[in-house]
Amino acid sequence: MVLPRSLRLLARLARARATLAYAVLVTGVAVALYTLGPKVADQVIGHVSTNLHNLRHGHFATLLESAFVIDAGPIYVWLPGLVCLLGLAELTWGSVRLVVAFATGHLGATLLVAAGLTAAVKLGWLPVSVSRASDVGMSYGATAVLGSLTTALPRRWRPAWICWFLAAGVAVVAVSRDFTDAGHVVALALGMVVSTRFGRPHDWTPARLVMLGVAAAFGYLVLASTEPVVGTAAGMAGAVIAESVRRAWSRRTAVRKVDVGSDGGLPAPESNAREARSGHRL
Repeated sequence: MVLPRSLRLLARLARARATLAYAVLVTGVAVALYTLGPKVADQVIGHVSTNLHNLRHGHFATLLESAFVIDAGPIYVWLPGLVCLLGLAELTWGSVRLVVAFATGHLGATLLVAAGLTAAVKLGWLPVSVSRASDVGMSYGATAVLGSLTTALPRRWRPAWICWFLAAGVAVVAVSRDFTDAGHVVALALGMVVSTRFGRPHDWTPARLVMLGVAAAFGYLVLASTEPVVGTAAGMAGAVIAESVRRAWSRRTAVRKVDVGSDGGLPAPESNAREARSGHRL
């Protein structure tokens, strides 16, 4: 019995090979930076950061390198949630689509935020010092992966899911005015858009529902970490409004179907019987 269980476990792990490979790489980098000390870590972060200074000087390799250097506190705090989020998306969509969603969010949000920051600096809305701000980590890619789960959910859940995260993200940006928070919202929206091309997902199992709860909690902490109270209030309001609109629309659609059936359907059985009898008497 031990061998078959081991084989089943290996088969499941093989289905999440992209998640495992990424987790091993970021863990190795995090351990190495911790071992080398904070001075070296700061130098590495500055070198691989996707800030305006590096991009202006042609350091485009930072667009890839920055995804593997995570400056988000102790690794044991964020790695389990990240693995759960990426693993769920990979089990749902497959390895290729997971990589597409992550890369779309990481690259797309980084470039769009860089363009916005460039315009803001030129217009004098932000100081020039922002061009050297550190910008590394997996948060853009992870947020996009969170958005890619949208179309995997049952249809009745999607409006509340979409409005919860979008409302929370926009509210956080409005209060914090931080470009990283804006990047999270952009990445989330990109993930939602990309998921519309991913096709039909597999059925949900109890284990995947548990993973979804952990993944949603982790993704929300990434999205609203700077203003959690504001984000929660806005997210709840957005979800309630979306669910109310969905239920009202469902009732209206049901009423229309009943009206169409009663007006355009076949005559009632009793009417048919009366017409048949009157025809026979004639």
